[in-house]
Amino acid sequence: MTGRPKAESIAAVFLVVSGLPGTGKSAVAHAVSARLNAVHLSIDPVEDAMLGAGLEYGWSIGVAAYEAVRVMAEQNLALGLSVVVDAVNDSEAARNTWRNAAHATGHPVTFVLLSVHSLDEHQRRLESRERGFTHVAEPTWERVRARARDYEPWQGPCLLIDASGPLSVVVDEVLSALM
Repeated sequence: MTGRPKAESIAAVFLVVSGLPGTGKSAVAHAVSARLNAVHLSIDPVEDAMLGAGLEYGWSIGVAAYEAVRVMAEQNLALGLSVVVDAVNDSEAARNTWRNAAHATGHPVTFVLLSVHSLDEHQRRLESRERGFTHVAEPTWERVRARARDYEPWQGPCLLIDASGPLSVVVDEVLSALM
């Protein structure tokens, strides 16, 4: 028999791609999702939609977006679908969102933390990206550097990946860690 295997014969993957703005989270998550035929969930489009619906910008929008994406991740995992989330995850509270989803669904979560070791390259990437959001403003380099200083140390397992190289190489590294 040829064709796609039945979904129940394949264990669903739950991957969370983390890192500062401009490290390539969305590009990596999108490419990994395509390779795995997984659902790609991202925080920023949810925040953009909430702001577009008239909610006020602030800390609570970020929390609400994480919770909305968590619920979507749980629903898709419950269906046996693989899920790839991209989110900054700069605090243990944010990371616990995904640990709670893993616990609720019985699907272990794998965390990947992307970085770009060259500050010049990181800044270039940040300042050259155009994501097309209407309500979520692009952060300045100064805000990203401040966020880097406040990024809470990681508790628990996390795969650290230098995302400076070509996208295909970074995606292959992420996928090899899942196997």
